[in-house]
Amino acid sequence: MNVEISRETFDNLIESLVKKTITSCEQALKDAELSTKDIDLVVMVGGSTRVPKVYKEVEKFFGKTPFTGVDPDEVVALGAAIQADILAGNRKDLLLLDVTPLSLGIETVGGLMDTIIPRNSKVPIRAARNYTTSVDGQSNLRVTVYQGERELVENNRKLGEFILKDIPPMVAGMPKIEIAFILDADGILTVRAKELRSNKATQVEIKSAYGISEEEMALMLLDSIRNAEKDMSQRSIKEAIVEANMVLNATDKFVKQNVDIFSESEIITLAAKAEMLQNMVKQEEKDKILSAMDELNNYSRPLAERAMDRAVALALKGNKV
Repeated sequence: MNVEISRETFDNLIESLVKKTITSCEQALKDAELSTKDIDLVVMVGGSTRVPKVYKEVEKFFGKTPFTGVDPDEVVALGAAIQADILAGNRKDLLLLDVTPLSLGIETVGGLMDTIIPRNSKVPIRAARNYTTSVDGQSNLRVTVYQGERELVENNRKLGEFILKDIPPMVAGMPKIEIAFILDADGILTVRAKELRSNKATQVEIKSAYGISEEEMALMLLDSIRNAEKDMSQRSIKEAIVEANMVLNATDKFVKQNVDIFSESEIITLAAKAEMLQNMVKQEEKDKILSAMDELNNYSRPLAERAMDRAVALALKGNKV
């Protein structure tokens, strides 16, 4: 089939693809913390760069004439040959560094993604963070590993999960659990979880940390850029809800432990402010949640000080200081 189309029609047909290219350039500069003014030379790579529309948009974005002194079809092969030469140990004047294509992290309370190894980190790499439990007496902890750039794990790619078992029962917040990510030069990710007080530990090996195509990875990055504002808003709401629930649980426990030293009106007022916070949590509006939480905290602070004073007095009773 022979079809004739005008240059203008062709340019319109490829407009979205060219925009993706420019968006990728913007992200690359952002990741490198550079601007277009810091770029000395723009090399055109691949046969598609011969298209006038591509050439024009690249020139417009970088503000300089692209370099065309190499064959765009051969330049990738030349780069691959140089890389092979480095890996073979024949080139000592160049250093080849691999990086993680997407961020790696775990799911935390509220379905949030907590990044442990950020995207573009040099490989091999080891990174660790400390976590704790959110429930009294919790003896098992599920560690779920994700890959991606979105703030909520439901929008990222799940790589695997495992359970850290037999954590000694403690009050919520007391266990000290280290989650370590070890990513080697072959792209094999090892995730270790260890409760530092009891030395209980377990780990999982994920052999396909990079198991997605270049196109899928690019789509994930573009998706994160398009939804950045929405994701940050959702994350801030989720974090406010998690914090509010912790305050509500602490308030309930606090009242039960000290009910005998508070007046009936104080308990009623405290319960009313806690109920207001619960209602704000259901509405999922960050500012209202934070406002109600501040109100509850401000009212309960002097009550907590009174309870602390009594606890100290009981502890010191009969002792000389």
